[in-house]
Amino acid sequence: QVQLVESGGGRVQAGGSARLSCAASVENIFAVNDMGWYRQAPGKQRELVALITNRYDTHYAGSVEGRFTISRDDARTTVYLQMNSVEPEDAGLYYCNVALSVWSGGDVRELASWGQGIQVTVSS
Repeated sequence: QVQLVESGGGRVQAGGSARLSCAASVENIFAVNDMGWYRQAPGKQRELVALITNRYDTHYAGSVEGRFTISRDDARTTVYLQMNSVEPEDAGLYYCNVALSVWSGGDVRELASWGQGIQVTVSS
């Protein structure tokens, strides 16, 4: 079972910066695959913010392109989201999603897990 621990976030001044972290804890890791950040604003559906593949290719929502940077540290099984020039529209509950391959019973099993969500509030 994968445990994801998110940190960072909180209240951010508009125009300011914040950094989110999501650390995965699981035994018998074979590979760390795609890692991403999603967010959900009140009354809206969860949307992809940024994704980083196991080849370090990155993809961003148009609304955050040029302001947010996703990165990863596979040795720590951690994904980061650096948020710069934060706007009021960036407020919401941010979730990390991590896809892992783990050894299980002699086979490789694919797991995808969600973090518990971390709140980002933007004050103007």
